[in-house]
Amino acid sequence: MKQIATAIAFVCFCFSCTNDSIKHSDKRIKIALRDIGDKLLLMSKDSVSVVKPVIALTDNTYQLSFEKALVINPDSLVSTVKTSFKKANISEHYITEVLECHRNEVAYSYEIKFDMEQSLVPCSGRELQKACYTIQIQFTEPVIKVSKLFYVFAPLILVAVAFFLFRKNPKSEVKSISGGFNTIGHFKFYPEQNKLVKEAEEITLSKKECELLAIFVARPNEIIKREELTKRVWEDNGVVVGRSLDTYISKLRKKLQTDETIKLTNVHGVGYKLEIT
Repeated sequence: MKQIATAIAFVCFCFSCTNDSIKHSDKRIKIALRDIGDKLLLMSKDSVSVVKPVIALTDNTYQLSFEKALVINPDSLVSTVKTSFKKANISEHYITEVLECHRNEVAYSYEIKFDMEQSLVPCSGRELQKACYTIQIQFTEPVIKVSKLFYVFAPLILVAVAFFLFRKNPKSEVKSISGGFNTIGHFKFYPEQNKLVKEAEEITLSKKECELLAIFVARPNEIIKREELTKRVWEDNGVVVGRSLDTYISKLRKKLQTDETIKLTNVHGVGYKLEIT
């Protein structure tokens, strides 16, 4: 039963609470961008200066900047970015902008899509004169490419797991309803939209609250250790902040407290449990 619960938790988590990346994608993107920066400097005949730290401007936009001025050839830029992203298994859907440092104006830009016929790559062959530039890349599709087989087999695994769970212990499980939500007591949980709905009331969830609730929903009436919750929601992202878990559990508990059939209880010294009666 534990293996089945783990499987369904994994599938639900992958489909529900991640919109633009898989774990560790941020690190992989930054490595790929530094590789791109290094190659651009070498093309500009600069083997001395360094690439500045890559900055994540938003969840899907990154900035690459340089210590000194350089020459940028659009053709070389397009091919270099594409090659580095392909090696890192990064999305083939993105917009690249080359900005002049001082005026912050776009000196060159293009858009790449998986279908090259839909890509927009203007002004090829027109070299940008030596100047201070920053390069911003905005991903327009999920950052890390996922094997097509995952989308084929994941739903099948979910259906099979749900069948065995309901067959063995139907009363202890959360009812799965078609239409993109789960029923938890009197609530409807929409993980893809980060919200809870009770009758006409809609409750917005933060991304961390959504991730935590998805774990509890997959394993109702089961004690889940603090270490597991912390690792899955915070540590894999490289950030663990003090009592973040207790804070988010408290927020979730307040949002669920209007339904007496649901309790998010603390098992002292061990972890938490979503009790559904």
